[in-house]
Amino acid sequence: MPEILTVPPFSARIVERLSVGVTSRRERVVHSLDGLEDPVHPDALAGTGTRLWQRLQEGMPDGLDPVDFLLGLDAGGILPTVSLSGAARLPYKIAWKLHLPLDGAVRFTEPHAMRTDVFAYGITAGQRIVLVDDEITTGRTLADLTLRLREAGAVPLAAACLVEDTTRGARALLAGLGLPLVSLTTIEGQA
Repeated sequence: MPEILTVPPFSARIVERLSVGVTSRRERVVHSLDGLEDPVHPDALAGTGTRLWQRLQEGMPDGLDPVDFLLGLDAGGILPTVSLSGAARLPYKIAWKLHLPLDGAVRFTEPHAMRTDVFAYGITAGQRIVLVDDEITTGRTLADLTLRLREAGAVPLAAACLVEDTTRGARALLAGLGLPLVSLTTIEGQA
């Protein structure tokens, strides 16, 4: 008989990072998909993607159709991008901190990281893209990505994240660029 799994609700909190350099962020968002504290069951990954897709659809009153693909940010953005891709049945790409000789390169910056240059590849004019990350604090990375995608002629439709720190102004920054932000959960403050 198959096991019936109860998927716990998504959770997140901010913790202090230990042994970090002076230019690095002093805090880290720990959430229930990152696998840091507890193993992540595939049903939790799928369920989180489904809930994020529902929020995204509800948060876009004019709709999203058509979306060409999701663009996730490397490292933390991979899991939410893959889970959202499965739920929405949309293809995805991942932006990497790898400078490669590939067509359609769009370079943007992640100002709080040690290595700040990030690259999305295969970007062409007219592509309609939903941006995905695990957490949004200041919004500066997604703001820069939005501007660089528009310079390339692409159309960023919205940003989706698992966790939004509501105290750092990301939502207002992205709204000022005409980019709606949808988050699965919000947290406030520092560790």
